[in-house]
Amino acid sequence: MNKIVSYVLADIIRNRMILFYAIILLALSLSVFSLEDTASKGVLSMLNLILMIVPLFSIIFSTIYMYQGSEFIDLLVSQPIQRKTLWRGMFLGLISSLGIAFLVGAGWVIILFEPNYVGVLLLAWGLLLTFIFSAIAMLAAVLFVDKAKGIGFSVLIWLFYSILFDGLILFLVFQFSDYPIEKGMILVSMLNPIDLARIMILMQLDVSALMGYTGAIFKDFFGTQEGILISFSMLILWAIIPFLVSAKKFRTKDL
Repeated sequence: MNKIVSYVLADIIRNRMILFYAIILLALSLSVFSLEDTASKGVLSMLNLILMIVPLFSIIFSTIYMYQGSEFIDLLVSQPIQRKTLWRGMFLGLISSLGIAFLVGAGWVIILFEPNYVGVLLLAWGLLLTFIFSAIAMLAAVLFVDKAKGIGFSVLIWLFYSILFDGLILFLVFQFSDYPIEKGMILVSMLNPIDLARIMILMQLDVSALMGYTGAIFKDFFGTQEGILISFSMLILWAIIPFLVSAKKFRTKDL
């Protein structure tokens, strides 16, 4: 498996899109922290960039890479290599390369301008979102034989969690505004890894004071060590579950 990870890592690092991704993150990160007059404003701006760019690039690039590497995967399947080992190696190589690109582009800038707990948390959430949407991309690639359908599915997943999910939640909040649903919103927020990462950072910046009663409830949960641990565990599950489902599907798939 180590050889597979090394090959995938070396192959992706040489890809121009990865270099472009790292440069874009670097330029945006330096611009955000340099233009904002306070560190907290820089973190908020950086948070919005990470929540939009990192999931989008991770899921689209990973999906395209899996389809382009289908011949390589077919070749390895014909060798005396277990499919689960092959799939695990592909996943580790993929998330390692994307994680390195994120660290090179935005990671060191975040630590340089925000060398504290919030900066480390922002860095960790960015890496976790990279892993999550790479895992979803691998699931899309194994579910759909047609490349166009797989990429379309990936884009729809990103669109749903980045934009449509918040609209749906807002609709439900208006519909059930007469009921005490604030605590239920904590559970609902865990169904979206992007929203979960956003809430975690906002709670650390004391922005909850601007969110009224709902923000106070979020602060009581997400602002505690137990809440952070539960949220971190949920994001880990968001990466593990799609990967395990894709690995199970790949083991039984007729190539």
